[in-house]
Amino acid sequence: MTLTQQPAIRALILDMDGVVWRDNQAIGDLPWIFTTIRQLNWQVSLATNNATRSIDQYLEKLHRFGVDLAPDQIITSAEATARYLHKRHPEGGNVYIVGESGLVNALAEKGFTKSEKDVVAVVASFDRQFNYDKLRQAALLIRAGAPLIATNADLTFPMPEGLIPGAGAILASIVAGAQTQPTIIGKPEPEMYYLAIERMQVPNEATLVVGDRLETDIAGAQKIGCQTALVLSGVTSLQGAEKWQPPPNWVTEDLTALLMKFL
Repeated sequence: MTLTQQPAIRALILDMDGVVWRDNQAIGDLPWIFTTIRQLNWQVSLATNNATRSIDQYLEKLHRFGVDLAPDQIITSAEATARYLHKRHPEGGNVYIVGESGLVNALAEKGFTKSEKDVVAVVASFDRQFNYDKLRQAALLIRAGAPLIATNADLTFPMPEGLIPGAGAILASIVAGAQTQPTIIGKPEPEMYYLAIERMQVPNEATLVVGDRLETDIAGAQKIGCQTALVLSGVTSLQGAEKWQPPPNWVTEDLTALLMKFL
């Protein structure tokens, strides 16, 4: 599936989970994929809603798959969330964190300390240790006036065994428990895409965003005029893709099949 008369592509923004890998399983021959991207003379950035790992951890994971990238080619919702809070609280401060080490470390780098009192915000993300006590504390702080900031609202997360509950499922319980609405930083909000485009110095319309989620990856890219490619290697079926309006520029089985269209 393709649309014609698009500007020439000069850069890629790739989602990670469901596009590049599922957990610790690569999707396709990643060294070949990234070599082919270089041969096409495209710049590339990876942008993920997953806030559980640091940029260094993502670089190490890519290295294990035989791919070496630079730190500024990786953008996470944890990094984007830390940047968002830093703009509003340049002096830093206490934050209550529902999340894992990738988010904790990204916030710490911007001067924010994990705390259970006197917080400038409650920050929610994917957290495999989430429990009622964390829900209770988050709700109490929000009701006392702290804003709720979410790295993303992805309801599911692709794993080799299937879809598991994602950050959005945890966020939904906090929203219900605190009776509030969050500020969401990750896709489909365009913050991460803008950052990638700024770093690569390419026009929006010459950037191809590749993702496996229509409501986040594709919707966010369409908002800002990027070209889009949906891969069916993650959470979206062909039937779901055919219902999406406006349609993505390309729909392919995976990233390998997409690149083959340009060779």
